[in-house]
Amino acid sequence: MTNLASFVEALPQARMAPVLALLDALRRHLPEGFQEHSDGRMVHFTVPHSIYPAGYHCNPKDPLPFVSVASTKSQISLYHMGLYADPDLLNAFQMEWNPEECGRLDMGKSCIRFKRPERLTAALPVLSSLFERMSPEDWISVYEAAFKG
Repeated sequence: MTNLASFVEALPQARMAPVLALLDALRRHLPEGFQEHSDGRMVHFTVPHSIYPAGYHCNPKDPLPFVSVASTKSQISLYHMGLYADPDLLNAFQMEWNPEECGRLDMGKSCIRFKRPERLTAALPVLSSLFERMSPEDWISVYEAAFKG
């Protein structure tokens, strides 16, 4: 069994369709160059070493993280490092978020939390738009300025 299969099989039934739809949106809307992999606990979309040989500054053996999806006991979490590192991207995303359709934006520095799976489903259009906004090259530039500069 692959790590991705382990991740999907561990999802509660009520979260299965929304999480699979989120993964599909990531696959369809992230610009070309990001690489998908799973450690069994999360699904990650990273900039591979073939594009950014330096890797992640915390552990250069790891590819540069960009977006991750997790399902914990109490929520579905979407981690988007671009939102953490790029104030303009964060502001644009917050302006597009419609609380009447998507619910209150429950967000940390890079984490968007969905405690109700139907809220994730409602947010897919605005999330898909977010995913399209940053290429691997854009992310590398923002990353280097924010974390290595």
